[in-house]
Amino acid sequence: MNERRGGLRILFLSRWFPYPADNGSRIRIINLIRRLSARHQVHLISFSSERVPPEHLAMMRQYCARVDVVPYEPFRPRGLKALAGYFSLRPRSVLATYSAQLQSCVKQVARASSIDLVIASQIDMALYPLALPGVPRLLEELEVTTVYDEYARQSAPLQRARGRLTWWKLSRYVAELLPAYQGCTAVSQLECERIRSAVPSYDRLAVIPNGIDVCGLPRDLGAPAPDTLVYAGALSFPPNFRAIEFFLREVFPLIRARRPNVRLLVTGRSDPATRARLPAADGVVFTGYLDDVRPTIAGAWLSIVPLREGAGTRLKVLESLALGTPVVATRKGAEGLDLCPGRDLLIADEPADFAAAVLRVLCDEELRQTLGQSGRQTVAAKYDWRMIGRDFCELVETVAGGQRGPR
Repeated sequence: MNERRGGLRILFLSRWFPYPADNGSRIRIINLIRRLSARHQVHLISFSSERVPPEHLAMMRQYCARVDVVPYEPFRPRGLKALAGYFSLRPRSVLATYSAQLQSCVKQVARASSIDLVIASQIDMALYPLALPGVPRLLEELEVTTVYDEYARQSAPLQRARGRLTWWKLSRYVAELLPAYQGCTAVSQLECERIRSAVPSYDRLAVIPNGIDVCGLPRDLGAPAPDTLVYAGALSFPPNFRAIEFFLREVFPLIRARRPNVRLLVTGRSDPATRARLPAADGVVFTGYLDDVRPTIAGAWLSIVPLREGAGTRLKVLESLALGTPVVATRKGAEGLDLCPGRDLLIADEPADFAAAVLRVLCDEELRQTLGQSGRQTVAAKYDWRMIGRDFCELVETVAGGQRGPR
């Protein structure tokens, strides 16, 4: 258990129970908590959609003085609360997933521990700190781009009208929330710009990017297998599914026509029904969930990131580059990351261009080595969790000290 004396007493509210760190949100949360706990006392209250085993609780108690878990009720679009949300000015998901139990837990922990600062991780948790008057608040990892992009992408009148309403509700809700927060973080400058478009008057935004534990990476995972591609991402996440569907339908046949032995490994959870909806293709292996995906990524000649939607930044890009595995990505797949196309990775959007970029890497050993080395150096210099954690702790201390977050 974290018994740190002195420092701040921080209440951290998390939509995701951080351990095991098997998705992007959990990876970010556990790394930020680890860095905070080295300097301050952290109290964690987390939602969880399933029972948390004792050993997972014990893992988080290494970093947290107290850990409370509250059951999470997922958003059900056709549930009564969600349907009632059509008549509210707030987003339907806010009303439908609100937890009185978690709100009560927040008040209880705050009374017992004299909290100096409360951190709400992601917009799902943003309402709960408002019940603690006088306590400084930081909204961590606000993300609005997914909703905006979904609205902007619609062309049919009815879908566009619904998208416009959803975006208007979210913008209004964010504008209502942010003045109550002394600081707010986003993962990229692009996300900050989208938030500013919704709330132009708010000037306490800071970029805290996603990162990678460079020092914690395995050192020798063996030589990569020739003509092997990897995509790291669960198909249960719709943008991942649509990325692989696009790749298998429009890109992979072009690659296999030129290089018939190429294999694609798709990691992450995927059930038979989901896989059955994908185009049939030889040379594709679905590994299922892996406790440690890093050997599989390091064992490939190339990591593909054919995403065409989504927000934030892709940890799969950072992890691949940190392991020395070259990356070919769409612009959306590399969005928000300070990487140099042509030096750190290759960028292509159209199917023929993406296939050509993949083939170029597969056919050129020197290019594979150059991309792998340059990408690894850039990630180590810009995206190591040690540096990101230091910057985050400094922001937390600034907000807790009663100062405004950085402009």
